[in-house]
Amino acid sequence: MADISLRNVSKRFKSVAAVDGLSLEIADGEFTVLLGPTGAGKTTTLRIVAGLEQPDQGEVWIDGRNARGLEPASRDVTFVFQQYSLYPHLSVFDNLAFPLRSPARRVAEPEIKRRVEEIASLLRIAHKLTNKSTQLSGGEMQRVAIGRALVRRPSVYLMDEPLSSLDAKLRGDLRLELKRIQQDLGATILYVTHDQIEAMTMANRIGVIDKGRLIQVGSPRQIYEDPDSVYVAQRFGQPQINLLPAGLLPNGALPRGAVTVGARTEHLELRKDKGGRALVEWVEHLGDQNHLHLRLGEHAITTLTPPDTPFKSGDQVAVGLAKPLYFDAQGQRLRSA
Repeated sequence: MADISLRNVSKRFKSVAAVDGLSLEIADGEFTVLLGPTGAGKTTTLRIVAGLEQPDQGEVWIDGRNARGLEPASRDVTFVFQQYSLYPHLSVFDNLAFPLRSPARRVAEPEIKRRVEEIASLLRIAHKLTNKSTQLSGGEMQRVAIGRALVRRPSVYLMDEPLSSLDAKLRGDLRLELKRIQQDLGATILYVTHDQIEAMTMANRIGVIDKGRLIQVGSPRQIYEDPDSVYVAQRFGQPQINLLPAGLLPNGALPRGAVTVGARTEHLELRKDKGGRALVEWVEHLGDQNHLHLRLGEHAITTLTPPDTPFKSGDQVAVGLAKPLYFDAQGQRLRSA
């Protein structure tokens, strides 16, 4: 495996800055996720690392080598795309073996057989090796696409939302398998997604990206509990963080310059109170938990409660705060009172 270093990388397409001064260090064997909405610059960053796009400025280093001038085939990286493009006339075995039969890196057939069977076993598709790819389910096809990358054993794996086209159950299954395989192989992975659950469950570190700029980098726990801005805070948590005017709810002294209070479900303290200022508008019963929707004046508040919590529509509720997050007028985090 190898480390990756992006050093002040920028890329423009006409008047649009797709990547803007992005710097990021990815350690050998680390699973790093870039999280952001469509158009944030995630895929362009991957393509720059792969050599499919050239940066207008900055450098990409892979395994201690400056990759400038290196063709994609010489970078020893593999790319898993959002849409799995398998060869429909080939069996699963031959789809997996295809990269190893390339003239650029031809491998002996006994070694091909060993590697394909090993990866198929890791991905739990060993019983499908003789099937044509057209005989597979969507989840199985995506496993083959991932396996085609894994079988090559490159220095770096680049993955562009490979699970986004799958249903929720398959996404959950493959998230667990992909993380397990990454740990088993000690693989260096740069993965991009707009899905906070993928980022939180798979990453060693998350980089939040917006309009080509890297906003914050940290472990899933760090970036959830200690966001630098409203933008980062809103990327994480279900339900989404509540943003309320400072002073709307009592919570002692406010930090100087605080304009907005960020209240996640764990920051809210609720109790039934006929004199309470908040009103329960409705309760969403989700089985293992409830989404509780409150109205406090003109402000909506959403939080989680246990399934046996005795709140119902029309109840008046007193709402308190416990260690919420504070932000200034520009949406930047304020950490001191």
